[in-house]
Amino acid sequence: MTSPMIDNENPPLVPMGSVMLGLLTFSMMDVFMKSLSMELGAYNAILWRVLVALVIVSVVFFARSPKMPGKAARKIHLQRGVLMIFMAYLFFWGLARVPLAEAIALSFIAPIIALYLATVFLRETIHRNAIVASILGFGGVLIIAWGRARGGFDEEAFLGIGAILLSAVLYAGNLVIQRTQALLANPVEISFSQNLVFSCAFLLFAPFFAEIPDVEYAPQIIGAGALSVISAVFIAWGYRRAEAQLLINLEYTAFIWAALFGWLFFSEPVTIFTIVGTILIVAGCVLTSRRQRRVIHVEPTVV
Repeated sequence: MTSPMIDNENPPLVPMGSVMLGLLTFSMMDVFMKSLSMELGAYNAILWRVLVALVIVSVVFFARSPKMPGKAARKIHLQRGVLMIFMAYLFFWGLARVPLAEAIALSFIAPIIALYLATVFLRETIHRNAIVASILGFGGVLIIAWGRARGGFDEEAFLGIGAILLSAVLYAGNLVIQRTQALLANPVEISFSQNLVFSCAFLLFAPFFAEIPDVEYAPQIIGAGALSVISAVFIAWGYRRAEAQLLINLEYTAFIWAALFGWLFFSEPVTIFTIVGTILIVAGCVLTSRRQRRVIHVEPTVV
């Protein structure tokens, strides 16, 4: 499938804004999921969040009288869904063991890997600004991670860091597939298929691991489910309308929200390392929007 012509004469601010709003809502979801993972465990936190999200998005999806997705779309939905199952479990398992901002910082190796995977799977040309922006952003992450490492870690934290780093590698592949998927399906279909694959996979293990949570967790579960749907729709809408390499660096803005929410909800301090690192991250995001003026025709390859 061929995407429409993408006009890079001016930075596509609306798609960028959509993705950034999606990242904000995703970071809000992380707050709920960190708390739920600590109380219920990663499996049950994800299971109940996904079931709630599936109910919400199903109402919207079937209200639109959707057509059956084509073969290429079904293939990409299944591929990304399976990838995200392992990615999500590893991330939220690790999130229960390390600070929110630190977890997001570690996950930022994903956009760096994905930036170059885009040249292979999406046939996109990597521009100099995008490369420099990725270096700035990753440098900011290293400063933040180093600042947090100075405080030392226990064994549980080390295991959590390992899980998040492995999740980040899978997330890099997810970012590339996300662009291809966005060209094959609309945002609601993507969110529906993603939650359907998640639900089917996690329900297979329900007889062994599922526990019905107390009613006191209902607001957090419903909030996490709703925010995951909203986030997925905004991000998919943006990726349908702009190149992956332009949007990937925006992932770094998630750290700003993680640092803020970690401080507000979990009393995680914001250090000078956080401030310096955030400045570099923002600088990278600004730089990536200053593109060479040209028109690019994208011929995505279904992964």
